Amino acid sequence: MISFESDYIEGAHPLILESFVKHNYDQVPGYGFDVFTAHATELIRDAAGCSDADVYFLVGGTQTNQVVIDTMLQPYEGVVAPETGHIAVHEAGAVEYTGHKILTVPSHDGKMDAKELRALVKGFYDDQNHEHMVFPGLIFLTFPTELGTIYTKKELQEIRAVADEFKLPVYVDGARLGYGLMSSECDLTFRELAELVDVFYIGGTKVGALCGEAVVFKKGFMPAHFATRVKQHGAMIAKGRLLSQQFETLFTDNLYFDIASHAIRLADKLKAGFAAKGYEFYIDSPTNQQFFIFSKEETEYLAKEFRFSFWEKLDEERTVYRFVTSWATKEENVDRLLAYLPEHRS
Repeated sequence: MISFESDYIEGAHPLILESFVKHNYDQVPGYGFDVFTAHATELIRDAAGCSDADVYFLVGGTQTNQVVIDTMLQPYEGVVAPETGHIAVHEAGAVEYTGHKILTVPSHDGKMDAKELRALVKGFYDDQNHEHMVFPGLIFLTFPTELGTIYTKKELQEIRAVADEFKLPVYVDGARLGYGLMSSECDLTFRELAELVDVFYIGGTKVGALCGEAVVFKKGFMPAHFATRVKQHGAMIAKGRLLSQQFETLFTDNLYFDIASHAIRLADKLKAGFAAKGYEFYIDSPTNQQFFIFSKEETEYLAKEFRFSFWEKLDEERTVYRFVTSWATKEENVDRLLAYLPEHRS
């Protein structure tokens, strides 16, 4: 059975596996004090145009969000996120578990609106009782969003302006960063994105690595004694090379962006095929996550040969399902799906 459930159902890009085999017996220090970590850090700094950034490698996305948000906030602060933000919905209260509240603003196709962000923060400071409330201390965005949408340069500039007005750092969850940047609708380069935010992570788990995320702190934004705080969270691994070695490979010869482009091309093909057969889209996503609305009969028919993931139930007759392409998706499997797909009946 062919799966379009997610972008982390395969293992790792072959070049990463080759690197592991090639350097398997190299003896290097642990905890990130190794040549692979040093080289991967330089490659990422160069790609992002942040020559003085601090880079730290962590295992997974939820772990990264929890550690970064907890260490960047003061005990009395919370993090502002769209109501559909990953930390507010699908991370099992990991941020709240550290004692920090998530302050949500409305979600517009997965995105935060700068005017509503400003209204929340200004409303907090205008309240004479705000010393009895949770302070907004950090702005959380995802790129792409949980719905596969992406912020435009103008939208990020507007959020940046609010952040500067109230002296709030901007943190971007980039679990699928490569897929967002390679979308034909993205009007930002990697360097422009890095310039507009303060902290972001580059997703490896969903973009070709076995596991791992690379957190980039622009100068002055890495919390004091960050490594110690990571260890307190139980998030430090002794064989730090296992994470950085993968990013060293991904950021050599443009591999990260090339394989992300592959996923976008096939997602566009999938999207066009479903549209040609009359299917309704839940949202117009320009990235590797596509959301389609099926009847019960259509779901049962497709599930005989393909796997895809439940998103939400619209009503008694219609359900939204997500189809995801990745760095490893085979074009022949997209072709098989589209050939099997029946015409939609209204």
